[in-house]
Amino acid sequence: MSQVKIVNEDNFEAEVLQSALPVLVDFWAPWCGPCKIVGPVVEALAQENEGKIIVAKINVDENKNLAVQHGVRGIPTLAVFKGGQEVKRIVGAQGKDQLQKVIDEV
Repeated sequence: MSQVKIVNEDNFEAEVLQSALPVLVDFWAPWCGPCKIVGPVVEALAQENEGKIIVAKINVDENKNLAVQHGVRGIPTLAVFKGGQEVKRIVGAQGKDQLQKVIDEV
């Protein structure tokens, strides 16, 4: 079973901004090639870091307002939110080790 939460404009504040744990948000779209590469990596990180971080995915095609509000210009964009604030951002496909390093820093 997937540990990744699907987040949208309706539940973003509750799931991401008000989360007690840091949240890694994957801004993606179904047509995006690099997003398809990052998807399984994000799934694995969600399982390996359960209890330490929450992993969420936001489809930018379905949630354009969220993408605009958070200045997402390229996808995949991975943003880490902690205490309601964005604390880290990675744009483009990254390897699992690089993403784990970001999670460990947060």
